[in-house]
Amino acid sequence: MTIIVAPDSFKGNMSAQDACTAIAEGIRQADTSINIKTFPLADGGEGTARIVTEAAGGTLVPVQVHGPLGEPVTAFYGLINKGKTAILDMASASGLELVPPGKLNPLKASTYGTGELIKAALDAGIEELLIGIGGSATVDGGIGMLQALGFELLDEMGNPVSQGGAALQHIHEIRTSHGDPRLATISIKVACDVTNPLTGPEGAAAVFGPQKGATPEMIPLLDEGLGRLGQAWIRAGLAEDTDHPGDGAAGGLGAALRICLGASIESGALLVMKATGMKDALTQADLVITGEGRTDSQTTRGKLCAVVARACKGANVPVALLSGALAGDLSPFLDLFDYAVSISCGEDSLEAMMQHGRRNLQFAAANLVRAITMGKRIRK
Repeated sequence: MTIIVAPDSFKGNMSAQDACTAIAEGIRQADTSINIKTFPLADGGEGTARIVTEAAGGTLVPVQVHGPLGEPVTAFYGLINKGKTAILDMASASGLELVPPGKLNPLKASTYGTGELIKAALDAGIEELLIGIGGSATVDGGIGMLQALGFELLDEMGNPVSQGGAALQHIHEIRTSHGDPRLATISIKVACDVTNPLTGPEGAAAVFGPQKGATPEMIPLLDEGLGRLGQAWIRAGLAEDTDHPGDGAAGGLGAALRICLGASIESGALLVMKATGMKDALTQADLVITGEGRTDSQTTRGKLCAVVARACKGANVPVALLSGALAGDLSPFLDLFDYAVSISCGEDSLEAMMQHGRRNLQFAAANLVRAITMGKRIRK
């Protein structure tokens, strides 16, 4: 029997690699004869570059860039495919986790460091660039990234605008003539599982602004600013609209990558599954175990575990979900997964659940394998 272990991270508790290890330990406790293949996964957020680089036997390259609020941070990109392909997480340069508690402010936060990271990857002579854009601290429409790459964003007086979401209010014109010419010579793919447009009630500011620190007063200002940026792109002949799925991802960075860098937007989870070899390995699997910190309605709308489940169904392989918590309407979970369970063992607080997360995940995996063994022994 071959089991593929392919979880997401249990955010704030276990990395995807840690979750793989715990699940594998539980499987071995129940049955040492099982062949286990582990594939820690991500969907374009923090950890994506490391997971894909390590799976491909590549090299991680550190780069000092400007963080979301302008402070120096050490980000990194991975080199794989004999140095022809670079993969990076925008979160390592412009992510939420780089901002101290209480300091989140999308009016100030910038993607400039992400542009610096892209430029460093270009300096390595790559032919292909993969960019994960989950976990951003920004709602600047990607203008910081564009500024770092040489694009000019000007106000009505022809002066360069500043950085951050507040600068969006002043944008009137964008000039591409000084953009890094190397961008036109490479293929760029964006790992993203968000389908939101740039503006409006489902746009970057309204949906994702609050988690990046936007107050109710900030949201309409940011949305209006993103609209001004979209109109500048349209006037420049760079875009017909900003309603493409994924344009609102990472505070509008998705739109900037698509419109100004010619990037294609792809499912982050599926891209990682392909890059790590997990999708190809399904042909040899008898069961797949996936997992995440919390499963709710967002999971069924395209988060990593749902993408794994659908790939399994396409390959006719049963899939089990071991989740930190199951929340909301539970009925869709059994339509998506063949088996779905919360690993919680009676803890009465989130802190206690996280403290015992690894133990509980290990126990749940062992219990699942024991149930399979018991099923084989039950007389028909």
